[in-house]
Amino acid sequence: MKKVFMVLAVSAITATGLFSFRPTVDGNVIGKVVPPEGVEKVWAINGSDSLEAQLIDGGFSFSVKPGTWKIVVDAKEPFKDAVLENVEAKDGENTDLGEITLQQ
Repeated sequence: MKKVFMVLAVSAITATGLFSFRPTVDGNVIGKVVPPEGVEKVWAINGSDSLEAQLIDGGFSFSVKPGTWKIVVDAKEPFKDAVLENVEAKDGENTDLGEITLQQ
């Protein structure tokens, strides 16, 4: 009887431990730079992490860890760079920045 109780107790503790931790799922940050010919690169920065996006007709997408990110648009002359601070990426969700219009 003690052996059965011990097996059940260990099983319950193991099951609780396995289900108490949830894996982190990356979020996505998406947007579009207008005009598309005015952008050189788009970066996402969080502490020491930085990612460069592939641009397709001015559109970009990052798969990022949940947290607060800075999005930097490196513009070509005569356009000015654009910086978006405090972009919040959430677990498994899309954060759509919409259109980022570059100023001259």
